[in-house]
Amino acid sequence: MRTISIDQARRIALAAQGFSDPRPRGGVDVRHIRRVLGRIGLLQLDSVNVAVRSHYMPLFSRLGPYRMDLIDEVAYKRGELFEYWGHEASLLPMETYPLYRHRMEGARPWRVIKELLADDPQHVDQILHEVHEKGPITVADLRDPGERTGPWWGNSQGKVVLEWLFLTGKITCSHRRNFTRFYDVAERVIPADLLAGPLIEAHDARKEMLRMAVRHHGVGTATDLADYYRIRMPDARPLIKELVAEGEFVEVQVAGWDKPAYLDPNAKAPRQIRGSALLTPFDPVVWARDRAERLFDFHYRIEIYVPEPKRIYGYYVMPFLLDGELVARVDLKSDRKLSRLLVRGTFMEDGQEPSRVAPALAVELAHMASWLDLSGIDVADNGNLAGELRAAL
Repeated sequence: MRTISIDQARRIALAAQGFSDPRPRGGVDVRHIRRVLGRIGLLQLDSVNVAVRSHYMPLFSRLGPYRMDLIDEVAYKRGELFEYWGHEASLLPMETYPLYRHRMEGARPWRVIKELLADDPQHVDQILHEVHEKGPITVADLRDPGERTGPWWGNSQGKVVLEWLFLTGKITCSHRRNFTRFYDVAERVIPADLLAGPLIEAHDARKEMLRMAVRHHGVGTATDLADYYRIRMPDARPLIKELVAEGEFVEVQVAGWDKPAYLDPNAKAPRQIRGSALLTPFDPVVWARDRAERLFDFHYRIEIYVPEPKRIYGYYVMPFLLDGELVARVDLKSDRKLSRLLVRGTFMEDGQEPSRVAPALAVELAHMASWLDLSGIDVADNGNLAGELRAAL
């Protein structure tokens, strides 16, 4: 079995994610958006909006400043993306819609839906009829949206039903406004040929998802590949064996990893990765925390739900990628009222040189502040890189 070094694995992985592609020198257009989506396969959605909505960030990380409305144009106006559960809630290429139909048709109702179907079996059909009649609509547009049951995930009954209909593919997201999802029936959003085509069986759909996952990863363990599109390991293992036997995956050993890895035969291994990027916690490079630790020796945990006194690095911490290494982490917040990008904590990794990291981070933060239309950057005196960063800025 071929053995590759951690350094090689890191370069292969970053190239697969688009970090060996040069940033555009001119303006970013739809073609650049498509290129990045071809590399990473999806944009994970998240409701937290401390610095910037998470799905906008991976494109900035790879392309630099761009018009954020380009994503909405590609997704909703051009109809090139759709929303569904890919890796969590995601924007996905429209042509991959048939791969998810087996999930839609095989969806199992959760407890609240089971209880609702038992108590009021007509209610789900009534809400589906209402979306068909009035869509696209939000939960607030329902005749009877119901009451929320809590501040976080205490969704109203109407919202629960809409999410069940969304999961089963009967309705989908037509567009978003201020991150609010507008629901409509699938036949008014998804192209007819994708809805009417033959069902791709689960075996074949999952196999294709694993093919996509190895292209996005370049190299990864079975767990890495299965996690990209949330395939259960009992389903993924035999499929990976098939793909190895068919020559579509190459089994390799990555030095220091205790499990075998699988290499995309067409993966590029550039001699070096140059450039810098701030990464959202939901970027594919770092969303699998175990993989980030194996590839970069970077122990990373998101601390949003950790009580403030127990946080180590901060509320919304972005890793900083520099020349192929994760060299620092920055706790960021956009203060839109004061038009400032707040750097609430700046922490350099062990073994890094502040004279190298701080200037590069300063440049990237300046690009980000300009992109977000913020007039300046304020650096709090928190972290072992704060002084050097303030001087560099």
